[in-house]
Parts: sequence; C-alpha cells; structure tokens
Amino acid sequence: MFEEGQLYSPVTAGGDGQVTVHLSDDHPGAGDPEYQARRNEIAALALAWRPGQPAPDVRYDEAEQEVWRTVCRELAPKHEGLAIREFLGGKAALDLPTDGVPSLDLVSERLRPLTGFHYAPAAGLVPLRDFYGSLSERLFHSTQYVRHPGSPLYTPEPDIIHEVVGHGHLLATPTFSELHHLTGEATHRLTDDENLRFLSRVFWFTVEFGVVVEDGELKAYGAGILSSYGEIDEFQEMEHRPLDLIEMGTTDYDITHYQPVLYRAESLDEVREVVGGFFATCTDESVAELRARGAAAVR
Repeated sequence: MFEEGQLYSPVTAGGDGQVTVHLSDDHPGAGDPEYQARRNEIAALALAWRPGQPAPDVRYDEAEQEVWRTVCRELAPKHEGLAIREFLGGKAALDLPTDGVPSLDLVSERLRPLTGFHYAPAAGLVPLRDFYGSLSERLFHSTQYVRHPGSPLYTPEPDIIHEVVGHGHLLATPTFSELHHLTGEATHRLTDDENLRFLSRVFWFTVEFGVVVEDGELKAYGAGILSSYGEIDEFQEMEHRPLDLIEMGTTDYDITHYQPVLYRAESLDEVREVVGGFFATCTDESVAELRARGAAAVR
C-alpha cells in the first residue's frame, strides 16, 4: 500500500458522509456502477472503524468469493514451483481458507501466534509514514475490497488478495516478518521524507518484488509477485539486476504495471544481510549519503 498509488484510487469522504473511491478511467471497474458502489461501501466501513474494535464484517457476495477461489486455485501450483520454501512454510502454517475470503480478524488470529503480526482495515492506500511506521508495532494495514471479477488474476492496486495471499504468508515467516518489522523501526528513525521515500523504494524492489536464487533456480519472495498469477508467470523473463541499495532506493516504479526490472539476490542470506542490514541500521545521515552517491552516479 504505497503513497504513489493515491494517484490511482484515492478515497474521499464528503460533508454528507458519502464515501467515494475514485477509480481511474482505465480501472477494470471504472465502467461498472455496482462495483463502484461496492468499493464505496467497503471503504466506508473501514473509515468508520476504530482501533480496538473488531475488523468490519464485510459480507462478501458470491462473485467476490469466486474471485478469491479462482486466485487461490490458480496460484497454488505456481507457488509450489516458483515461490521460495520459506513462503510455502508460512502458507502452510497460516492455513487460510481457499474457498472464501477470510476476515481480517481470522488472519490476525492465525498470524499472531506465529510472529505477532495482526491486521487493521484500511479504506484505501495508507500514507507512507503511517503504513510503514505501524509495522514496528507488528500491525499491517489492509484493504478489504476484492479486485474486479473481470480481471481476477491481476490487480494494479493492493486488494485483500494482495494483502493476505502476498503479505500475509510472508508475515507468517521468520525472515519476512522481521524485514517488515525492521522497516517499521527504520521509518521512525527517518525524519526526512526523501529518506523515507528511498526506504520505500528498497522495500518495493525487495519485499514487494524480490527474487532470489534457491537451489540453483530463480524463485520469488516478493508479495507483489506471489499474489499475482500474471506476474508470477513473467518474473523469470524480466531484466534481473544484482541487489544494489543505491539503485533500488533511487529508481522510480509504476504501481499499475508489471515490474520490468527486478533485483536478484543470490541467496536468502544475502536478502537478510543486505536488505535486513539496511533496514536495521539506516539513519537520516546514512540514507542521505546513499542518495548523494546515487545522484553523483547519474551526473
């Protein structure tokens, strides 16, 4: 859930209490009044939610349940062949239903004993500092809407499938729950917004779209790949570059399209050392230095 995506489907609440999700003209649901109304309804539930309350009880209809079932069914064999072992272990440990959309409270109930993480509802995309900062408390903000049924195997914005199938299973693992947590702690150390943007790009190219060599094969560990049937089919054919903090932290990306450039780690230990080490130790001073080196390299 990234600040850049606010340009895609921002959520507003009018003085009359009407909540509106503003879909872009090329959104799969832009011409579907029923889908638009449903998005507005689910966003309103999240805006009315307060900490300490149960997550909103979204009564998913049959079309939404079928999208969840379709994605789970189609992704299962892809995960077996293309996801890292630790993700598969997290998926087995979390053991979420595949026959219908789970509530956020159910996800939290199963996740807390594993790594302490839990979920809170979000109406849409959460501001960068709020989203990342909450990870230090092992809190993950999640949307609850389901992608448009006309495009069940890919979404250009983070829906509950991305948040739970992608991030939820990573949050159930030792390595990636810790990377999320370290990101949150780093966020509180970075007072400069440009430095936070650098961190967010590193997160994007690793936790969201990271790939790694495991047993001699290129596997995916990024939540954005592992929750997208289309992207998981394509990631091995994209351009792959070595992990490079400066390059990742200074490279722009487009949230609404497949990622054409991915950063490859040679082992999960490299992910822990390079990415985890960065999240664990970065400060305004160290990130500013990395940014300066990146700026000098392009002159």
